[in-house]
Amino acid sequence: GWIELLYKKVGRGTALLSQKQPGETLSLLGPIGRPFEARRRRPLLLGGGVGMPPMIFFAEALRRGDFEPLAILGSEVPFPFEPQPSHLPVAGMPEGVTATLPLLEEWGVPCRLTSGQPTEGVHRGYVTDLARIWLDSLEESARAEVELFACGPHPMLEGVVALARAFGLPVQVSLEEFTACGVGGCAGCVVEVQTEKGPAMQRVCVDGPVFDGYRVFGQ
Repeated sequence: GWIELLYKKVGRGTALLSQKQPGETLSLLGPIGRPFEARRRRPLLLGGGVGMPPMIFFAEALRRGDFEPLAILGSEVPFPFEPQPSHLPVAGMPEGVTATLPLLEEWGVPCRLTSGQPTEGVHRGYVTDLARIWLDSLEESARAEVELFACGPHPMLEGVVALARAFGLPVQVSLEEFTACGVGGCAGCVVEVQTEKGPAMQRVCVDGPVFDGYRVFGQ
């Protein structure tokens, strides 16, 4: 088998990783933690900034099943890829919002882009803005088939959960936290979540990184 790692060189560890050459050996421990799990037919994938890659990987898995995913990806800085016009129609999108991620287009997964910067074919605003427009366009029966999945900055995730709450939809969020050991031993990545027994501190590395959005951002 094979795995893919997508990373950005930001410190000593990733700098060392970037120097590895084909044929060299790495020691890996995994999988660790809880992934996204789709339960409804129409997953809506929302990725912001460094939260885009997890949505791309999740879309790759979903396209092999009986799902109809839609991805909305956003960035406040120039995208790390060249947006291209999509030939996959998405009903309910504003006129002129046609830009997509080429890889998702190649896979046949509909995608639209948002940004704070004016870019041709890209929606001016947040991923939650475009998601709301699309959800508003759906008939009630179609909306009942939607489930939200999100990864990105904390304020974005909070906004996604608020959006899901407004439409009465389930939502899963993948959290970003500084992680030291990565195996649950140091408890350096704990976050407060709501459980059946009340508030509890859970570790993002092994109890997450994916959580029910309502448990993290309140009911």
